[in-house]
Amino acid sequence: MTTTYRHLFSRTSLIFWLWLLSSATFATIPVQVIDGTAVKLEQFQMGYFVDPTEKMPFSEARQQVFEVSSNRLSLGINANTAWAKIELKNTHSSTVKLYLHDPYAYHNHILELYEVVDGDLIQTRTLDMDRRETLQWMYRGSAVFDIALPPKQHKTLYIKSVSFSHQWFTLNIYDEDQSKRALLSLYTDIALLVGMLLALMIYNLLLFFSSRLREHFFYACYLVSGGFWIALTYGLLANLFDVYGTMTLKWHLSLGAMPIFLLLFMIHIFETKKNYPVEHWALLLNITLLVANSIYGLFDIVTALHYASTLAAIMMVISLSVTLSMLIRKHPMALFFLLGHGLFVFFSTLSVLFYKGIIEFNYINSHGVGIGIMVEALVLSLIIAYRIRLLENLKIAQVELKLLASTDSLTQLFNRRYFSNEANAILEKNKRAKEAITVAVLDIDFFKKINDTYGHGLGDKVIIRVADTLRAQCRRQDLFARYGGEEFVILMPNTYLNEAYTLAERIRQELENVVIPIDQQQSVSFTVSIGIAEVDTETPDLQAAINRADKALYKAKNNGRNQSQRFSL
Repeated sequence: MTTTYRHLFSRTSLIFWLWLLSSATFATIPVQVIDGTAVKLEQFQMGYFVDPTEKMPFSEARQQVFEVSSNRLSLGINANTAWAKIELKNTHSSTVKLYLHDPYAYHNHILELYEVVDGDLIQTRTLDMDRRETLQWMYRGSAVFDIALPPKQHKTLYIKSVSFSHQWFTLNIYDEDQSKRALLSLYTDIALLVGMLLALMIYNLLLFFSSRLREHFFYACYLVSGGFWIALTYGLLANLFDVYGTMTLKWHLSLGAMPIFLLLFMIHIFETKKNYPVEHWALLLNITLLVANSIYGLFDIVTALHYASTLAAIMMVISLSVTLSMLIRKHPMALFFLLGHGLFVFFSTLSVLFYKGIIEFNYINSHGVGIGIMVEALVLSLIIAYRIRLLENLKIAQVELKLLASTDSLTQLFNRRYFSNEANAILEKNKRAKEAITVAVLDIDFFKKINDTYGHGLGDKVIIRVADTLRAQCRRQDLFARYGGEEFVILMPNTYLNEAYTLAERIRQELENVVIPIDQQQSVSFTVSIGIAEVDTETPDLQAAINRADKALYKAKNNGRNQSQRFSL
């Protein structure tokens, strides 16, 4: 009984595997029926075959088993030469003119089209990107072959695609009207992406020139390399400038430049050299590998492009690890960077899997790197904006600290230290011009008596009123400050002694008329005395001039106060 079951199981297994083999071998490729209506075949089934020898002639290739697939294919890096097979049948009573499109032909090396009717080869066309005489079938980066399909005819198309490194292509079939519409709508999305990156690049270059912060420069370079790679890889350059083939192959090294500039941006934005040495050396090691691969690509671009996927994976792991480390250490910009770079890694991973032929051909997968670059660029622009806001807040804080250090807290006038520094700077500039400069010292009369009689609160009001009067009466060119308790000083550039005296008298008279109420029944008036002296333009000495003004001030007080006096020998 056991032997019988064993034989039965063996026969069943053999029948199953023969059925599976026959199903795979003899699977028929669906025929695309053309019935005279508008033709827009963008999703249909065809067959494909990978030539491992890369030298198989058509006569041999047509005998191979073609696997049924979608008209969109990504076969990876080990399928440099691939064949596609499309079955067409015209059921209409008149000849139909069709157009076979390969919208991604710009990245390939050679496309060959073979037309077979009833087993006979009736036409062959070769499009070689490096031979100008064959470029008649190229239009705005797309390969476009015209095909005549007589009534009731069944025609088989064989398309040979030879790639430089990664094999991926799409084959669409249109009538004349739909063909024109398809060509007109090409690359508008890519132009939009590149335009946005260009705008961000210009903005960051302007920021770099104004701030000299290197992160803006590296971010701008990242945008340039990313935008160039998108324009090259997704056909915008081919569309605008008719560039394709071997001449553009080395331009794909811009893909290696992009992560280099991104890692340099990380180094500067996170300040890893100063604060995070382990992460810093990890980023530098990654940059070294990318630079080495780019240099190698100058001599063997195809091999370099093969390594690029692996290096991209290493870069993603290191950059994400460093960002997570920054996030754990609560760096304020780590979360933004993790969000942007995480999205870039996600979309780029889809793209890498697509290029390797592991996942299906769709828009997001085939354009993953471009989408990832755009999303990351937008999120990184938030980091730039946040960084600018931090720097602006820091500058505001520094200005406020400087202002606190240079101003008197009660009157908000400059203090003695700031006045001395600024006045000496003005005198230094005036050495060559030798214009007249005058200094005045103002003192509140009987200020101690006011404090003792009415309290320090009223004394502060008197000081503030003097400060307000100086602000109102002094000219824009004058430098004035609270020099001591009840003492103020004014430096008057380009002012002679008599002119300074006139200004001092105007201030004195204004203050003489000030009345400060204490309550409903009482108020206080006060006066000031002012001493004025010229600065020696031959040997300008601020302290010497203030000393002379002090002597004039003492003279005013000795003469009865509430007056201005000029210094005289």
